[in-house]
Amino acid sequence: MNIFLTGATGFIGSQMALKLAEQGHTIHALVRSIERAKKEVRHESIKFFEGNLDDLDLITKAVSGCEQAYLLAAFAQVWDKNTDTFYKINVRNNIALIKQASSLGVKKIVVTSTAGVFGPSRYGLPVTEDSTKWTDLTTDYEKSKAQAEIEIKKLVHSQSLDIIIVNPTRVYGPGKLSQSNSVTRMIKEFNKGKWHVYPGNGKAMGNYVFVKDVIEGHILAMQKGKAGENYILGGENASYRGLFEKVTKVSGNKTWLTGIPIPIMMLIAKLQMALISLTGKGPILTPGFVKKYTFNWINSSKKAERELGYKPTSLIDGIKAVITWSRN
Repeated sequence: MNIFLTGATGFIGSQMALKLAEQGHTIHALVRSIERAKKEVRHESIKFFEGNLDDLDLITKAVSGCEQAYLLAAFAQVWDKNTDTFYKINVRNNIALIKQASSLGVKKIVVTSTAGVFGPSRYGLPVTEDSTKWTDLTTDYEKSKAQAEIEIKKLVHSQSLDIIIVNPTRVYGPGKLSQSNSVTRMIKEFNKGKWHVYPGNGKAMGNYVFVKDVIEGHILAMQKGKAGENYILGGENASYRGLFEKVTKVSGNKTWLTGIPIPIMMLIAKLQMALISLTGKGPILTPGFVKKYTFNWINSSKKAERELGYKPTSLIDGIKAVITWSRN
């Protein structure tokens, strides 16, 4: 089968492309640079098409003959000088792509969103696909992905398109150490004795999902997912302290840790924002991103487990895989 895929040079997308190619499919991968893509993702069944998400002529060429599509590409930066970049790429470009792909005969589409669109958890209860958001989202990335989901569901209902949305939590695992794989970098550096901080008191909870589970979850969503439905692809809930305790248990390496008070992190973020006009450099942290650390992000993948047959890897086993990979 011919399958169209975006984000093929990313942390998740590169492994997704290879997995599908190894299953015998021919992948039509939209990439910004074929030269770079060939260095990062090599397989005889992956065909590269060079261009951007807003190049509909190229998309027409890349999508032609494909029956399925996985849309993993997104603008997921912490900050951009033009806020509209998040909405242009994550909303308008992807919606136009979906319309074009559907008109060219793509029968089913799986779109990668984020569990962050559901907002943080409350009262220690896990967030599910049916949870009511109780506070505003704080980053343009999450706001734009939430807007994209609204537009996608309009298409599903108005045009009867078969589109499924998957919502990964904090993804980690062997692979490209990009910004979207920051948890793996943190584990790796901690294991080397080079990572010594966590936000606040380290008790804030998050959900950590192994990259191979996310890839499998995408494929299961394509096979069994229902049009217009969301599926949270998560793993295990743990605090920052709990995460590092598990890394210490697996590796045997003990590294000192200290918390950075949230007010200090917020001050740093505001200073970085204030200095943008002087330095010309984007901030590492933004006030909206720091605010996320004041919440718990506990998630449940029960719906994906029940309806798709999704089986998440335990955090301890995932950490073992990361440490083995990093040592080799």
